Amino acid sequence: MQVIGFCRFSYPAEGGFQVEHNSLDARIAYLYDPARIAERFRHFECLCLPGLKAQTDPDFIFVILVGEAMPEPWLERLLDLTRDVPQAMVVARAPGPHRKVCQDVINAVRDMDQPCLQFRHDDDDAVAVDFVAHLRQAAQDCAPLLAKHRLVGFDWNRGYVGRPDAQGLAAEVQVTPYWGVAQAVAVRAGARQTIMNFGHYKINQHMPTVTFTQPVMYLRGHNDHNDSRQKKHVKPVSLPRLDAAGEADVKARFAIDADHVRRVFANT
Repeated sequence: MQVIGFCRFSYPAEGGFQVEHNSLDARIAYLYDPARIAERFRHFECLCLPGLKAQTDPDFIFVILVGEAMPEPWLERLLDLTRDVPQAMVVARAPGPHRKVCQDVINAVRDMDQPCLQFRHDDDDAVAVDFVAHLRQAAQDCAPLLAKHRLVGFDWNRGYVGRPDAQGLAAEVQVTPYWGVAQAVAVRAGARQTIMNFGHYKINQHMPTVTFTQPVMYLRGHNDHNDSRQKKHVKPVSLPRLDAAGEADVKARFAIDADHVRRVFANT
C-alpha cells in the first residue's frame, strides 16, 4: 500500500495557523523572519530528518510543501538537506486555502486508483525509525475495518516532548492522544479527502480511529516558534535534561544524535 508523509515547511497558507495575521504579507514576513526560519531549519535537520532517513521500511514518499515566495537561500538549504533522502519531494505552491492546497498536493502524488496511508508531520517533530513499518502493519491488522470505511485513523499517543539546544536534549515521555505527530489516515481508493482535511485533534469525530499506546513513537519538538506557543497564556514547559543513557535511547529510537544537536545549536 502506498504510504505518503506530508510536511508543511513555513508554507504561507490562508488559514491553517493557530496564530492569525492581519494580511498575507504579514504572515509571509512572520514565516520568513530570519531568526524563526533558521530555528525551523535547525529542528528540521536535527529532529525531523534523521528518523525519516533511518526508516526500517523505506517505501514511502515524503512531500514537503513550501511557498513559492520562500527566499532562495532557504530553498537551496532545504534542497541540500533533503538531497540524500530519496523519499523527499519538495513542492512549491502559491498561497491558497490551507486544506485545499494540502489536499491537492497530496492527491497529485497519489495513485488514486489504489488505497493509501497518509501521515502528517511537522518540520520540528520526529517519528521513530519503525513508524512506517508499524503503520503498514496496523493497516494489515485492521483490514476488515478499512474495508468498511472510506477513512480510518491511526494514532500513536506515547512519545517524547523534547527541546534541543547547545547542551543536547531536554525531554521526557508522555501520553497525549491525537497530537498530530505519529498520526495517520488510511484512505480508500478514489477518495479525495486526505489527512490534512481534518484537524488532528478532531479526526475521531469524522472517522473510526485506532490508538496505540506502545511503543514510544514520536518526539514532539518544543521551541519558542511552535505555532501553538504563540498564543497568550501558554504555560512554559519544564523538561529534564537527558543523561547519556537517555540520549542513547533517543538515538536508537529516532536516530537523533545528541552530539549533532549540540554542534548545530552551538552556532546559534
